[in-house]
Amino acid sequence: MAIEIKVPSVGESITSGTLGAWRKKSGDYVKEGDVLLEIETDKVTSEVCAEASGTLQHNVAEGSEVKIGQVVGTIDETAKKPAAVTPAPSPSPSPAPNKPAPVIPPPSATQSVKPELSPDLSPAVRKLVEEKDLNPAKIRGTGKDGRLLKEDVLAQPAPPAHLAARLDSVAEPLTDIVPQQSSSEKTTRKKMTPLRRKIADRLVSAQQQAALLTTFNEVDMTNVVAMRTKFQDRFTKKHGLKLGFMSFFVSAVTYALKEVPQLNARIDGDEIVENHFYDIGVAISTPKGLMVPVLRAADQLGMAEIELAISAYAAKARDGKISMSDLDGGVFTITNGGTFGSLLSTPIVNPPQSGILGMHAIQDRPVAINGRVEIRPMMYLAVTYDHRIVDGKEAVTFLVRIKEFIENPGVHLLAL
Repeated sequence: MAIEIKVPSVGESITSGTLGAWRKKSGDYVKEGDVLLEIETDKVTSEVCAEASGTLQHNVAEGSEVKIGQVVGTIDETAKKPAAVTPAPSPSPSPAPNKPAPVIPPPSATQSVKPELSPDLSPAVRKLVEEKDLNPAKIRGTGKDGRLLKEDVLAQPAPPAHLAARLDSVAEPLTDIVPQQSSSEKTTRKKMTPLRRKIADRLVSAQQQAALLTTFNEVDMTNVVAMRTKFQDRFTKKHGLKLGFMSFFVSAVTYALKEVPQLNARIDGDEIVENHFYDIGVAISTPKGLMVPVLRAADQLGMAEIELAISAYAAKARDGKISMSDLDGGVFTITNGGTFGSLLSTPIVNPPQSGILGMHAIQDRPVAINGRVEIRPMMYLAVTYDHRIVDGKEAVTFLVRIKEFIENPGVHLLAL
């Protein structure tokens, strides 16, 4: 009996996706529980496992658009597992008699041994190889399928002196000297993944449907850095992971949102919906694009709980196991471009939210402290907000509250 492999439902709003990759080949014998394929949607990538053991048959090729519930393959559970093949032992070679190694006379200085040139070489490449007296088999080709290009030959060391004069005397047109590339070698083309298409659509939509504005501030990270340094070992031993900067900023954002509730609101038609909960999205970069899993009730989480939740989400994102429930319902987003070295940027709001905080790289900079210049670890902060619902005064106040929290973390974490 053949068991159908169907595209599973991954969320109420998702009706289609792309068959990203088959993990098992057509004709393979698979075991129950084996991962068979990946389905990519505009938000998540999910794995489909075998419901029974048997022989796999593909019905749909990789990269094809598929509908939820569509049959993409079958498993013949009546097929028997192939017997393991034991390789026959190879015969032991007979010991060779002790014979002196043959003496190969070195080529004389007058001999010129030239390798046979491959017929695949283009006329221009063949000409260069002959003129530079090179062995093309020893040159790594960078063209398609390892094909040898003119620039590969030109990159080799200068020819011997007796050839240099010959080359100088050859009048070649400029186009024959400059390496030429076909259009197929200059560019590559690949289809956008559903996740990348969704990211593109959402970014354009956010710019078109909201009045986005960004305001900036800077924060002195001295006390946060000192706290991490002082308690890092104890924190790591107790919780099994390092204390990062993000947990400080998640706590700071929930504090600032309570002080400035306009950034914890959204527009729904002609109404303003103000949220009274603090589900904070934290942007995580993955090979397939940016994902924003949500920390539920972040205002009720301790530093260790925040770090553990972020670490768990990062692992799920790397493994392609983020679910729709992990991504839905955030009221505000934090993104950290500083992990890639960004000094300053203007993040884009994640609709229907009204604000997003951008963290950046920490740099030692001279700042004025009580009339004296000191070197402090400083970070630029940026908050982008929907100006339809948030005024400039509120956005600036929001950043100031975050600055206050980060520059005096002990005061706020101890609720003093």
